[in-house]
Amino acid sequence: MAKHDFGIMQNAPSIGQRYDLYEPEKYECISVNDDHILPLLEDLKQLKCYWHTLDRPEMGLAYCGITIIPPDSLDKMMEIIITERRLSELYDLIAKAKRDGKYVIHFGI
Repeated sequence: MAKHDFGIMQNAPSIGQRYDLYEPEKYECISVNDDHILPLLEDLKQLKCYWHTLDRPEMGLAYCGITIIPPDSLDKMMEIIITERRLSELYDLIAKAKRDGKYVIHFGI
């Protein structure tokens, strides 16, 4: 079954740094079933994010790639996912990143 992985980046990314490798262990990621993300994709397009590098600002998740979600987008992400009870673990991860001022990394399917 397809899944998305989300983790907290302990070190902030820098301009020019690329994230192209699938490394969920490095970020202690949690997995979220794609069936839980699909209904939210349209709403998640409201998030200011970066795809693979801070040099590529985009809106929403890189569905099949790597997304870097900055701290200033985490409130909006929490608003979007709060309605999905099945995403409580993801909500808690985002809340922790927000409290700590950290970026979240997303590995798409």
